[in-house]
Amino acid sequence: MEILQFVLGLVFLVAGAEALVRGASRMAAVIGISPLVIGLTVVAFGTSSPELAVSVKAALSGQADIAIGNVVGSNIFNVLFILGVSALIVPLVVSQQLVRIDVPVMIAVSAVVLILSLDANFGRVDGLMMVASLFLYVWFLIYKSRKESIEVKAEYAKEFGIRGTWGRSIAAIVVGLALLVLGSRWLVDSATAFARYLGISELIVGLTIVAAGTSLPEVVTSIVAAVKGERDIAVGNVVGSNIFNIMGVLGLSGVVAPRGIEVSTAVIGFDIPVMIVVALACLPIFFTGNVISRKEGALLLGYYAAYTLYLVLAASHHDALPRFSAVMLYFAIPLTVATMIILVLRETHKRKKEPR
Repeated sequence: MEILQFVLGLVFLVAGAEALVRGASRMAAVIGISPLVIGLTVVAFGTSSPELAVSVKAALSGQADIAIGNVVGSNIFNVLFILGVSALIVPLVVSQQLVRIDVPVMIAVSAVVLILSLDANFGRVDGLMMVASLFLYVWFLIYKSRKESIEVKAEYAKEFGIRGTWGRSIAAIVVGLALLVLGSRWLVDSATAFARYLGISELIVGLTIVAAGTSLPEVVTSIVAAVKGERDIAVGNVVGSNIFNIMGVLGLSGVVAPRGIEVSTAVIGFDIPVMIVVALACLPIFFTGNVISRKEGALLLGYYAAYTLYLVLAASHHDALPRFSAVMLYFAIPLTVATMIILVLRETHKRKKEPR
């Protein structure tokens, strides 16, 4: 019964997110909101609505590990898995705005989460700060959208449409929200049952199964956009979703949680730092030629596989965990960092030689 409930919960979350994104995008277009703002806010935030529904439901139920594990796990999954798969399909061209503005914002808010969680509690004041920051970020996007290029406008108009009616848009939003609420309830309940049955912590379930499941809308949106060659949607959706996950999802979860969200030492000491490192890794990858190549996509996927394997080994207390950790810590990660530094220096040197 729990398996059926879990599957139906995922189906409802994906269908609800799709309806919400389409309805909200068309309504925004009818009102006259810029396509770039629609893409970086309504589309990116809409695809994160499953994370919002699940984490808020978990926070209200006192299931702190699922609430925060879903956000942290989704952000790691979005960059390593979704961008990795999308880049393997076709190398992704990254816009200058993402490199100069949105990725640094993603890195900054990821670091702020760690700072605010050091007291082992993400409380109401912390949540309100994040939500207020989200409003400032959206205002800044609207301000920047005045300089939006014709190419970007055409891309979002082609993907999400610019025609629509108030009635159909509102109906799609209402149906989408209803499916999200029901789907999140079933997903959280079934995930909790899985954790108890398998004898693993709710944190591991939140970081893996729930995080990957609630990220399905981002998976579909980014992969379809990559196949169509729509660069701003494929990459911008992931970066925008990660920013919303922290400011919106975690922020609202902290606000509604009766006693705040308790943050375990495992999350503070390992998972949030991994989320920060993953966000930092975007800068050199995006910076080198403003392209995420297939090799870089394969590297991202490899690190997601390694991260997931670490969680599995840790959850099962496997004897191979110390050796695996040593290999990752003293060989794989330093080698990757050194390679990225060399690539950045080479790219910087090449740009200096280019005629102005």
